[in-house]
Amino acid sequence: MMTAEIEDIVLKANTGDAPALEELVRHCQNKLYPLARRMVVDPESATDATQEILILIITKLATFRGESKFDTWAYKVAFNYLLTARKMLERERNITFSDFGDDLIAGLADDTNAAPDDHIMLNELRVTCTMAMLLCLDPNHRACYILGEILEFEHRLSADILQIEPANFRKRLSRARQDVTNFAKNACGLANENAACHCKKRLPIAVELGRIGSQPSGDLLEAPNFKAVKELATNTNKALVAAKLQQATGPLVPQKDFAKNILRLVEQQV
Repeated sequence: MMTAEIEDIVLKANTGDAPALEELVRHCQNKLYPLARRMVVDPESATDATQEILILIITKLATFRGESKFDTWAYKVAFNYLLTARKMLERERNITFSDFGDDLIAGLADDTNAAPDDHIMLNELRVTCTMAMLLCLDPNHRACYILGEILEFEHRLSADILQIEPANFRKRLSRARQDVTNFAKNACGLANENAACHCKKRLPIAVELGRIGSQPSGDLLEAPNFKAVKELATNTNKALVAAKLQQATGPLVPQKDFAKNILRLVEQQV
């Protein structure tokens, strides 16, 4: 959808045009769910957060003055919620890279008991694990890493979205990039073949502990396959491996169509 079309849809939605409002919600959900998914990792929590953000966007729509692109404004609303809302703060998990590294090593299978080449399950583990690394960053650094390193947004735009100075954004992004890269290099077998944790050795205990289900999460079905990502990591400069792994989650398509629910909730509040 082109920017000009979005602005036109926003204008129509602000006049009470229900089809335009529904189209706007669908446009937003496909952009904002991946943010929520990476900020909280858990799919159900990400779905709940996305719905809350969409309600905020619809109820605040009349305040959009067109001083920036609509998507930029929507991202601002989203990150303000993800970084400050009480619901999000209560859900925040406090883990460190050290804790996560210890957890990965605990219970690794040996070569004899390693998982077979089930690339669907291995891929589920790969994506879940790489996104879980983000939880080791505090929310502010996590937000900078998602925007600057995974989504590769321009620095000034990212700073504007997070409503911080560009210099602060660059500083946070540099620190987050260093932390994630160092952890991946030391702990992840995809980033470093000499690391202790490899997906085939981690998969049995991950399934036993319920860290991943017997079926892949619906929003990960379009992620690049495990073999392709392994080849990508092998052929990528080591300094870029961590970011490439984070980007290789696919589009993270929301598994819930929020449009009709959002419209119903908005109507109930009128």
